[in-house]
Amino acid sequence: MKSFNLCILVSLAVTVYCVPISQVTVQDELFAESYLKNFFNLTQTQRHTQTGPVARQGISQVSKKLSEMQRFFGLQVSGMLDAETVRMMKKPRCGVPDGKIAHFSTFGNNLKWEKHSITYRIENYTPDMSMSEVDDSIERALQVWAKVTPLRFTRIYRGTADIMISFGRKSHGDYNPFDGPGGTLAHAFAPSPGIGGDAHFDDDEIFTFRSNTGFVLFIVAAHEFGHSLGLSHSEDPGALMYPLYSFRNPDTFVLPQDDVNGIQSLYGPNPDEDPSVPGPAPPTTPDVCDPNMVLDAVATLRGEMLFFKDSFFWRSYPQSTTPQLSRIRSLWPSAPANIDAAYESRQSDRVLLFKGRKVWAFSGSDVVRGYPKTLTSIGLPRSVKKVDAALYDERTHKTLFFVGKHYYSYDEAKGTMDQGLPKLVEQTFRGLTSKVTAAFQYRGFAYIYSGPYMFRYSLRSGRLYRVLNNNYFLPCTNF
Repeated sequence: MKSFNLCILVSLAVTVYCVPISQVTVQDELFAESYLKNFFNLTQTQRHTQTGPVARQGISQVSKKLSEMQRFFGLQVSGMLDAETVRMMKKPRCGVPDGKIAHFSTFGNNLKWEKHSITYRIENYTPDMSMSEVDDSIERALQVWAKVTPLRFTRIYRGTADIMISFGRKSHGDYNPFDGPGGTLAHAFAPSPGIGGDAHFDDDEIFTFRSNTGFVLFIVAAHEFGHSLGLSHSEDPGALMYPLYSFRNPDTFVLPQDDVNGIQSLYGPNPDEDPSVPGPAPPTTPDVCDPNMVLDAVATLRGEMLFFKDSFFWRSYPQSTTPQLSRIRSLWPSAPANIDAAYESRQSDRVLLFKGRKVWAFSGSDVVRGYPKTLTSIGLPRSVKKVDAALYDERTHKTLFFVGKHYYSYDEAKGTMDQGLPKLVEQTFRGLTSKVTAAFQYRGFAYIYSGPYMFRYSLRSGRLYRVLNNNYFLPCTNF
């Protein structure tokens, strides 16, 4: 019987504002053991006693597999089942094992096409989209890979193609049934004879052409075709081959550098590419270890810290020294990228994001009704084109908005801007003469970023205590 490699892409159903798990329960242990068996090759057989499951009896193997899982997802590596590890395990995800800790990765065993002319056939269609929209989405998804390799794709309408594409529900003929609405979106098989290369899409999901109200077929298909060509998953949250789905605009999508590196390791670069006509640069994921990185914004979230950069943010939990990198839209699907400022409003229990002349407010994962609004809706003058940073003061319940060399003060309780403003930043924060790029409050101190540096001030006296690098709260974890 022929063996094959299967990848299942799952939908992203993010839970936000979670109450931290205070302790690991017996149910958590059962779930964790199943997770490690499915995704990290834990071979121990579960045994039960009167006191519950005893994953503890195989502590060395379980600890080893927990360490592997924690290392893969950038968690604190302890080999212990803690609340943060359980929370990561419970995120919806792909069904392929994650044993390989790397950015791009391949299936191994030389699983790739030994030719550059690949055929594909669309066997049927989803009722969610018109036939022309499906055709266009599939073609453009394949071209994502053709642009950076020698691979060329030709559509056929009869017979067996290298990549057979179909939509189906539940059991659909490959012994890997879909699970109904939610969960898995699609799966694809690594290059090999027979079913190898084929891509199947769960027709119980809602696929769309461009809208983020469903799942954009172009994005799902481009990911699946990466598997059809020989790529496994990447640990880089910015990569197309990251296991979780996140919305990306099909009209502006450019294959990230990590995926380019991966596919070119199998097939080489596109020989027809003209270096004298450069296209858009492949996006890269921000590096927490870059000493010159300038953060876009910093905010808090019920005791957590959020550090924003480009389309991403690091989420730092109090119980962990290892921040987790995610896409902004994995938490807030309708949020903008490359934001200017952010802060948590304790009065309304909301997180507000600023970009240009607009402000977004989020409660949970949902944008608050009526948002985005203009900056004038919170009392800023029309002359303000953008907010550089925002800082909420827990003592006064006021938020400072930094705009150029000045700042405004907003009364959260009254919902009005304070009188007699703006003031010069340097007038209150002595010694701060450069542009403010981010700000937040922590344990009574104001931390104000200016480029790659951070200034710690007393909000009561305006006294400057220390000048720090911007990695003080966001440490480099490479070791």
